[in-house]
Amino acid sequence: MGDLEIRAAVADDVPEIVAMLADDPLGAQRESLDDLSPYLAALERLSGDPNQHLMVAVRERRVVGTLQLTVIPGLSRKGATRSVIEGVRIHADERGSGLGTQLIEWAIGESRRQDCQLVQLTSDVTRTDAHRFYERLGFTASHVGFKLPL
Repeated sequence: MGDLEIRAAVADDVPEIVAMLADDPLGAQRESLDDLSPYLAALERLSGDPNQHLMVAVRERRVVGTLQLTVIPGLSRKGATRSVIEGVRIHADERGSGLGTQLIEWAIGESRRQDCQLVQLTSDVTRTDAHRFYERLGFTASHVGFKLPL
């Protein structure tokens, strides 16, 4: 399947990232390729924050996966630093190829390099395939999450 590169996202990657974010029933309701300016502004904010890592997986010059890793220093757990994995998406052509595992393993490795004691993530309750995937990688469904739209 060709060599894989995992690297920081750049502005030229945004259309492909947004297309992957929109490529499922939930994302199709939330994302739009019509106007990329909010995504480009978000990328600029992320790129200026050393605790944010918006990554892409590139194969044969094509973005085939993405995730965001956020490193959060804290006081709880004896001053532990944790990381949060968000926005994991794999291009439809690559699903089942092991790419998702490679991206999550990258995030776990980067979390260790940044001295995180815990890696956490959330997944929409309807994404049952994703839940099985994360459980296979050793994640435990240990908490109930809540959101408040603003």
